[in-house]
Amino acid sequence: MILEYRIDERAEEISVRSFLKHQGLSTHLWRRLKHQGALFINEKPILRATLATLRAGDCLRCEIPEETAVEPQKIPLDIRFEDDYLLVVNKPAQMLVHPIAKEQHGTLANAVAYYYEIKKEPCIFHPTHRLDRNTTGLVLIAKQPHIQSLLTGQDGPRFHRTYLAIAHGHFDEAQGIIDLPIRRKPTSFIEQETHEEGKNAVTHWHVLAKADEFSLVELRPITGRTHQLRVHLAAVGHPILGDDLYGEASPLIARQSLHAYCLDLVHPVDQKTLTVNAPPPEDFISALHRVRLFLPFREKELQT
Repeated sequence: MILEYRIDERAEEISVRSFLKHQGLSTHLWRRLKHQGALFINEKPILRATLATLRAGDCLRCEIPEETAVEPQKIPLDIRFEDDYLLVVNKPAQMLVHPIAKEQHGTLANAVAYYYEIKKEPCIFHPTHRLDRNTTGLVLIAKQPHIQSLLTGQDGPRFHRTYLAIAHGHFDEAQGIIDLPIRRKPTSFIEQETHEEGKNAVTHWHVLAKADEFSLVELRPITGRTHQLRVHLAAVGHPILGDDLYGEASPLIARQSLHAYCLDLVHPVDQKTLTVNAPPPEDFISALHRVRLFLPFREKELQT
């Protein structure tokens, strides 16, 4: 990974470390730059990065080595947005975002690694968030780790995700907020639960339509806890259709009916507002129709 900057002519003297921190470079990457990378100021190699300073008009170049153990695999990708810094992909069901010990292939990371390889882009997989295996929809991927750091600051994600879900039952109100802490269930390695000793978790919800025994709900997580939307809806008595972990399996759909259909953010480089959409997949639409629910917008309106 190569980072290049030209220091503003009006800038005051600043250490390289402080400057890069303001650009979003994490402590981990700074250490890698110091110990394994190369630093140049006005094309002159700098041997002691911790002592280096920048002045107005300087040109800074950082060469930081990156490594990945993800094996590239030729897997189709539904790319909804791409530029030099970001990649947004519409993930299908039955696909993990990252490889795990027992499953090293067939993941989104494998697919993106292959895509970068054939494009000859010197990037590795830097997702800014994850989706469960059977949750479909948009995944935001940074092409460089410092871009990932800019989008996932300590104060929370600097982007907004909006989901569609088919929930059991009818809500008493048209919209509301679920503010219930979440922790891992002590008796399970996978299952989460709401508990006062858990981490802060907040979800905004809005009912889009209702019919028979189900509701179509728009969900916007403010925090990003594991299984947050699934746990929150189950906790208020409206588990997601098909969720066999927090509700029950259904003949209407072979997974939880949860789809990340919209992503909003301010681009970390050009500061322009970016909105990316992806229509729900066929199994979600089929389940909607079978319970007499319909989207409040046309699928073509969700095309980027």
